[in-house]
Amino acid sequence: MNILKATKRNTATSGERNKLRSSGFIPAVLYGGKESNINISLNKLHLKDIINSETFMSKVFDLDIDGSSEKVLPRGIDYDPVSDEPIHLDFIRIVKGSKLILEIPVKFINSEKSPGLKKGGVLNVVRRKVELKCPTENIPTEIIVDLDNTEINTSLKISSVKLPENVVPTITDRDFVIAVVAAPTVLVEPEKTEEVAAEGEAAPEAVVEGEAKDPDGKEKSTKAPDDKAAGDKSQTASKEKETKKK
Repeated sequence: MNILKATKRNTATSGERNKLRSSGFIPAVLYGGKESNINISLNKLHLKDIINSETFMSKVFDLDIDGSSEKVLPRGIDYDPVSDEPIHLDFIRIVKGSKLILEIPVKFINSEKSPGLKKGGVLNVVRRKVELKCPTENIPTEIIVDLDNTEINTSLKISSVKLPENVVPTITDRDFVIAVVAAPTVLVEPEKTEEVAAEGEAAPEAVVEGEAKDPDGKEKSTKAPDDKAAGDKSQTASKEKETKKK
């Protein structure tokens, strides 16, 4: 049976609640129905594995408070932003005849009997939880989706799921999809063409005129001597010779 043990607490301040946490207990509150709220605490060590289960928030527990038992449902968990440890819990009383809206986790079975998955198909899960309206005396802990005989491209809709009596989805305007057995996706890397390969080859370095350097690092010109300048020097030399003859 799903039994949780708790004790009443009289911690009014945040300091008192922190002291309670440091001693290994989690503060909690029980509310709902016509009775008053009760401040309680639960042993953190006993709750560790239960809280981490996917069905914790949809499971009905017998809460034993100092020897007095009540049927309850977890409604909230607060976590420390740094350590990610649970620091507070909320429980609601199960009142007979009432209904609750809950998010129920989805469980897939018989994957080994799916021809589509055997052929390499992939199960694409659209909804890992489904919101249901449930009577308090008939709350499912999980929704079972059977993959037996499912082929590739099979859509598993809410209409194919057998729900408990008087349990209905909150979405009523369409037959929504929970999961799809999809075809496998194969990625083929395109081959390089000759043109692409040629573009990838390094081009020879071009020699820029006028930028060559000597071993000392100084720039030296690679231009040929200017013909006009050479001609001017020749004419000057001829004139100097004629002047000497005179």
